[in-house]
Amino acid sequence: MKSFDFQARTRVIFGAGAIERLGELARELGFHRTLLVADRGLVASGHVDEALTPLRNAGVGVSTFHDFDVNPDTAMVAAGCAVAAPQRIDSIIGLGGGSSLDCAKGINFLLTNGGQMRDYQGHGKAMQPLLPMIGVPTTAGTGSEAQTYALISDAESQLKMACGNPDAAFRIALLDPALTVSQPQAITATSGFDAIAHAVETYVSLNRSPLSEVFSREAWVLLESNYEAVLAQPHNIEARGAMQLGAYFAGVAIENSMLGATHACANPLTARYGTAHGAAIAMLLPWVVRWNRPVVAARYSELLQLSSVRVNCGDLRNTEQLAQRLERLAATGGLRTGLSSAGVPATDLPMLAVEAGAQWTGSFNPRPFDSKGALEVYTWAS
Repeated sequence: MKSFDFQARTRVIFGAGAIERLGELARELGFHRTLLVADRGLVASGHVDEALTPLRNAGVGVSTFHDFDVNPDTAMVAAGCAVAAPQRIDSIIGLGGGSSLDCAKGINFLLTNGGQMRDYQGHGKAMQPLLPMIGVPTTAGTGSEAQTYALISDAESQLKMACGNPDAAFRIALLDPALTVSQPQAITATSGFDAIAHAVETYVSLNRSPLSEVFSREAWVLLESNYEAVLAQPHNIEARGAMQLGAYFAGVAIENSMLGATHACANPLTARYGTAHGAAIAMLLPWVVRWNRPVVAARYSELLQLSSVRVNCGDLRNTEQLAQRLERLAATGGLRTGLSSAGVPATDLPMLAVEAGAQWTGSFNPRPFDSKGALEVYTWAS
């Protein structure tokens, strides 16, 4: 059995209405002056006010930062640091999707350790302690609330940098499924499919362990069986909760096993064409599953047996059945399943393949992955 090193760094609080405990929890951690990082959409939805009320009622002073986009880059993180620095904050709260949570982590790196985000690419580069943080996800997607990494794009090259440190873990992840109800349908679809991909990729990752597999399996069970329900019944809190918890479990799995070729191929699409991350994932995951079949067919069969649909298991055709199940889920979310339909020209594929082959996540794919393999995946997915 493979050896591993696991340490739970984040307290998890789950339940509808849990946002009302934010002030109490902040005080428990000793927050006196905090920075609330939340995108502009969260201001419009009223969720920022939902967070500010319990914080202020608990006597916690709050500064806010909203000036960032879906894929936070180095310039946005630097702007957040500039806002926070004069406020003498002692803590940070990330409220929102993965962009808010990653931006909060990025600001923390710069505020406590100085320099630029490029200085923290990789793991363990921060020499000074980071400020304590609370993560409040409002989507069921990235699982950033369970991870010690921030994904920040370089503002010049648009390369996504993974910047990790043990201190970058949220002290508390506050999971309130009621916060996800206000999501636009498109965000529910793309973020939810991204979480599904996390469950699939972590389950076959080269870096997986007996413990990470537990989280991957449970994430798959919760996500695969509830994805269609949250799309058909947006106010179904039970299904929303299952998706949010599944996304968290998948995030724990990522932290302990990493991802694979799907995310390696998706990142250049986001950087080059502005393709929503979850939409890019939906176009690629079924084809990566097919591409990986020669080495992990048996593991894909295990996921298929755990799915909510009846299947005939026992041979290599199970991989194709899993790929088709993923395509049906993507179709339910209104997500495209071909690169050409998303405006990616065939002439760009070799360039994209070189960029995908250089992505760190590809090194954890179960089938050896490089630019040649990336080109095959892109060609199949076109």
